[in-house]
Amino acid sequence: MALVSIYTVGRLNHPYDHPASREFFEVGYEVFRQASESGHLIEAFSPNGVLFPEEAIKGEGLPILTLTVWKNLQSLYRFTYSGQHKQALRDRSKWMEPYQEKHLSYVVWWTEKVKDVSWEEAFKRYNYYIQHGPTPFAFDFKHAFDEKGETCMVK
Repeated sequence: MALVSIYTVGRLNHPYDHPASREFFEVGYEVFRQASESGHLIEAFSPNGVLFPEEAIKGEGLPILTLTVWKNLQSLYRFTYSGQHKQALRDRSKWMEPYQEKHLSYVVWWTEKVKDVSWEEAFKRYNYYIQHGPTPFAFDFKHAFDEKGETCMVK
């Protein structure tokens, strides 16, 4: 059974110790708690000690990166656009820098095993999407593919 991975990237508006950033981390902790309790989140990878690629570290704000693995695309989508995570997306501008140009804030891909998911793989998939657009190798929710590589609608 295929699993789905998602890599997200953003930049904080303020330093880590700023009240707005502290609020972001408090909300983020609660969102991850809800994700863990959902029964659909398989794995969350820590960014501690990861050597970020140049495109992830250039810019003003401090980078915020996540990498998670989910049971399926539908459960990931449902979690992303409901509950506290949906509210966090609405409040994003309080915490995260706006994008100066068209920017991809996440990329999704299918994997057979959790052990095949890594930060290096996430960076590769993200860069692939930037260069080639959505394909079964790397895609977003608007241009999704099922585990067989067929286009699909996620709702």
